[in-house]
Amino acid sequence: MNGILTRGIFPVLLLIALAGCSGKKGVDTGDAAQKVYVAPGTYDEYYTFMSGGFSGQVSVYGIPSGRLLKVIPVFSQNPETGYGYTEETKAMFNTSYGFVPWDDAHHPSLSQTDGMADGRWLFINGNNTPRIARLDLKDFETAEIIEIPNSGGNHGSPFVTENSEYVVAATRFSVPIPNADVEIKSYAKNFKGTISFVKVNPQNGRMNVAFQILVPGFNYDLARSGKGPSHGWAFFTSYNSEQANSLLEINASKNDKDFIAAVNWKLAEEYVAKGMAKEMQANYVDNYIDESTRIAKTDKKSSVKVLDPKDCPGIIYYLPTPKSPHGVDVDPTGEYIAAGGKLATIIPVHSFTKIKKAIEDKAFESSIDGIPVLKYDAINAGEVKDCGLGPLHTEFDGEGYAYTSAFISSEVVKWKIGTWEVVDRIPVYYSIGHLLVMGGDTKKPFGKYLIALNKITKDRYLPTGPSLTQSAQLIDISGDKMKLLLDFPTIGEPHYAQGIKADILTKDFMKIYKIEENKNPYMVKSEKDSKVVREGSTVHVYMTASRSHFSPDNIEGIKVGDKVYFHVTNLEQDWDVPHGFAVKGNNNAELLIMPGETRSIIWEPKSAGVYPFYCTDFCSALHQEMSGYIRVSDINSKTALSYGTGK
Repeated sequence: MNGILTRGIFPVLLLIALAGCSGKKGVDTGDAAQKVYVAPGTYDEYYTFMSGGFSGQVSVYGIPSGRLLKVIPVFSQNPETGYGYTEETKAMFNTSYGFVPWDDAHHPSLSQTDGMADGRWLFINGNNTPRIARLDLKDFETAEIIEIPNSGGNHGSPFVTENSEYVVAATRFSVPIPNADVEIKSYAKNFKGTISFVKVNPQNGRMNVAFQILVPGFNYDLARSGKGPSHGWAFFTSYNSEQANSLLEINASKNDKDFIAAVNWKLAEEYVAKGMAKEMQANYVDNYIDESTRIAKTDKKSSVKVLDPKDCPGIIYYLPTPKSPHGVDVDPTGEYIAAGGKLATIIPVHSFTKIKKAIEDKAFESSIDGIPVLKYDAINAGEVKDCGLGPLHTEFDGEGYAYTSAFISSEVVKWKIGTWEVVDRIPVYYSIGHLLVMGGDTKKPFGKYLIALNKITKDRYLPTGPSLTQSAQLIDISGDKMKLLLDFPTIGEPHYAQGIKADILTKDFMKIYKIEENKNPYMVKSEKDSKVVREGSTVHVYMTASRSHFSPDNIEGIKVGDKVYFHVTNLEQDWDVPHGFAVKGNNNAELLIMPGETRSIIWEPKSAGVYPFYCTDFCSALHQEMSGYIRVSDINSKTALSYGTGK
């Protein structure tokens, strides 16, 4: 395979693969419709959380129906809800580079207890400006975003450890550390990578960059944490062992083997406790929602602990792995580590038992910057042959089988753990990247369904111009043979997804924010407390919303050039009764305020006149009547400030 997928060959293989996949084939329509049918008023069996890729969001789907339930804004501003525009949420986009209201979100990861998804939090990475976000699954909202220092391209994250002790992160693009102005051609000498371990507080989920490990300047791609016997370890794929810095599709595809980095984080913790980590200056931030006020705050950080493998023997080993490995996945027992070498003709499966034995026997073939490279034959448990072209990712069904996505040949390949025999394969449409088996990264996968997350749609949907919808396909894996059940569009671009049984979340979720617990300094608990206060050229409107009016709903005495803050409290204490707020001429967003919540937005009128405001969320039969007026006078006007609500 050496050099086979260069610029000349890759498109040809892709075209061949696509030509062999007709959009009108591949589905057994017999009982497929019945299997995905969820009757009106009934619920899906699973939640699936999908990354939004370049949208910077997380989308939530019900499975098996494929119905979109919610889009959760994470790294991107959302005018639908005001996230990232409201005064309470703006700070979520603070970074060491300034205000960054976008990112490339790739890999959702559910929090775990004893290797099983517990439904508390969902973590997801920002790839472009290295960050990790934590979503609270009680209210399906973004609760925290922490920046990852010393990183360029936070792709290999934020995969959780067995008890959510850490979420891990690996830099995709190695850079000078600390970053400096050096010649790019000095890559091999001056560029390094980092592997980060972000500690998760078990009570409230708050994150902290506990330590980083300095590693050679490869491209670190994806990760999985160990489980069972391999708990305490984490595994990271890397490519570009050639350390090329230009035309990587050729120059980073020359070596027959690259590496999985196996990190003993339990031992790394001991080195940190012994003071072996160096304190390195690093400016980064941690943004989080204060639980009492629901206002985002920013903590600025100025240093991070860094371990150098040269000084800390045993914390990391390189596992030779063919070729340009992308995905790395650990089976439910924690014994087998499967790699997806995107340029390989086989799927290599390493044995954790053999890895430990090789370390004990010092079965090393070389060393790179103080990191031992184990011998391939000493650690390899087997190789899956005839695995399709471009194997990428593997997940498991808990019944002794594994499922691997093959990007170039557009298929899912099923193979048996232990014998490494391919037992089934099914075409998908087209160019599958990640796949998801329900609970397929846990100790006890749910199985039953597999979701293929495809990169190319082609003829599967009605055309929508040059840009087609993103694509997912639901596959039944409950029997010996895989069966395609459903195509459904997704918010794009979906990279990875996590599935969890719905009843794990529905047994403990939030219906309202209790108004008596609202500590927002601008909230008002009743209409009689609503008011308008001028502080120089700044005006604060303490407003309430209830079915079906605002208080106050008539405001006069505002002047051109004022900064007007609308602080709107939703007085409702009834499930699924949000209120919206919008004012004419506002140049940021509306507000969407949940029951018991306070949300604030700034409005700066530019000319005199009367401006209507209204509720944007249909809340009652008299929703259209839920509106008001604000009068704006010239800057030198003597119009007195007044406000009120009709009797």
